[in-house]
Amino acid sequence: MTKSDKAADDNTEQTAAEEQGTEATPTGPVGLQILGQYVRDLSFENPGAPNFAPSENQNVNINANVGARKFSDTDYEVSLKFKITATADEDKPQFIAELDYCGVFRLMNIPESDIRPVLLIEAPRQLFPFARRILADATRDGGYPPVMLDPIDFLQLYRKGQEEEAANGDAAAEGENAIN
Repeated sequence: MTKSDKAADDNTEQTAAEEQGTEATPTGPVGLQILGQYVRDLSFENPGAPNFAPSENQNVNINANVGARKFSDTDYEVSLKFKITATADEDKPQFIAELDYCGVFRLMNIPESDIRPVLLIEAPRQLFPFARRILADATRDGGYPPVMLDPIDFLQLYRKGQEEEAANGDAAAEGENAIN
């Protein structure tokens, strides 16, 4: 098939779709574009200061959440929220670090069924290294060894969220994983 034959076939398909009152499948580029990234909220509380000596019983608890919301037909905000709490002997808090790191993404020609996985798996993968660095700097600047977060498997978290939704009988997502 020559280029002119292919172009003629594409035009015929588009014309046929228009005559039937349906739209042809978009032929533009498919992708995820990052429009911007920013810190929405950053907090570092240091109630353990000035006692920076690491304890034998130090416990670091890390909580991470992913959320997304719709801005327009193509633009979405994705949010990574972290809360890190370090406690020492007798559950005395050493520090509490919280970060809400966001990115605005444009989705181009992505099928409706794939939007949610793209926003809750791929977009957080793009944001994570930046959030990790901010948290490491904040804990280091607070006088502690930097907290270097291990890589997060966002696909596994997404699947776990789907399983929990199915177990609860919720067809639509609610809370942090909702796309509004």
